[in-house]
Amino acid sequence: MNLQSILPYLRAFLIGGAFCVIAQILIDKTKLTPARILVGYVVAGVFLGAIGLYEPLTEFAGAGATIPLTGFGYNIAKGVKEAVDEKGLLGALTGPLTAAAGGTAAALVFAFLSALVFKGKPKD
Repeated sequence: MNLQSILPYLRAFLIGGAFCVIAQILIDKTKLTPARILVGYVVAGVFLGAIGLYEPLTEFAGAGATIPLTGFGYNIAKGVKEAVDEKGLLGALTGPLTAAAGGTAAALVFAFLSALVFKGKPKD
């Protein structure tokens, strides 16, 4: 195995890990709740996608940039832009749904399968 074959995995690990480190610092050093941090990540992905900074990051880091919640926000913004170009104002409503449908459907299916396999317990 040479360095060229490992490099994409290393970049994904470093960028994805950097997102995790930033979130952990925000949890530890601020009074922000995890839910607010997650929403902030989605909004940051939308904003960075809108100004054109997120796409180069996805090309550099691959799954390290597309899998975290910032990637979800970027995907929604990209879907809106493409749908508005194709369908006009109605695309602002349909674009995010079609852009994120695959990932959302997969999350629902895997969550359902996990619920079938594992027994949940109430939090004490």
